Amino acid sequence: MTLKLGVPSKGRLMEKTFDWFGAHGVSLRRTGAEREYSGAVEGIEGIELVLLSASEIPRELAQGRIHLGVTGSDLVRETLPAWDALVEEVTPMGFGHADLVIAVPRFWVDVETLDDLDAVCADFRAAHGFRLRIATKYHRLVRMHLTRHGVADYQLVDSQGATEGTVRNETAEAIADITSTGETLRANHLRVLEGPPVHASQATLFRSRRAQPDAAQREAMKALLSRLGVARPAGAT
Repeated sequence: MTLKLGVPSKGRLMEKTFDWFGAHGVSLRRTGAEREYSGAVEGIEGIELVLLSASEIPRELAQGRIHLGVTGSDLVRETLPAWDALVEEVTPMGFGHADLVIAVPRFWVDVETLDDLDAVCADFRAAHGFRLRIATKYHRLVRMHLTRHGVADYQLVDSQGATEGTVRNETAEAIADITSTGETLRANHLRVLEGPPVHASQATLFRSRRAQPDAAQREAMKALLSRLGVARPAGAT
């Protein structure tokens, strides 16, 4: 059987992934019509290209249905509980950089740190009778980050649309979202809190800990990782 490599199926993340593998002497290409989501790998024998959405790849890795996959490190950490027991990071790929940050209204001039936010949360609940709302798509990562820093008396509200607009629309008081340049945040009169981001994400090659490669698949993985110039993860041989 062939080794299955999952990569994003469209957009700049797909293009950058193809370029990255190509720069290492492994050609990835689509085959058939654009919506067929089929592809081919040239340069290494015994590897099947599987085109998936970036959000599907963590699940497929965790289930062992693909052996290797390229996706954002934020998606793996957000969607997979105890992610490092299910997948292993092979190598960061140096593109697709974005930070998951917490941002507050620009006019909150006295709120600069997470300690300040914690104080505002307590004051907000005392004044309004309900917890300060933080809109986000990243509930697991944000909750863990705020817990580590002792922030309480908040509630996370789900945002699957334009998270930056929730403060303006009065459905949240603050947000936690991915940003590359911060331009959209500034355009919506939001300001990032000081300190490290919740998570600094980038495109990363992961290996499934659940997939059980046979001898031929192990040889294909060994050849691929050698070509890519990365150390073989535990269990890859």
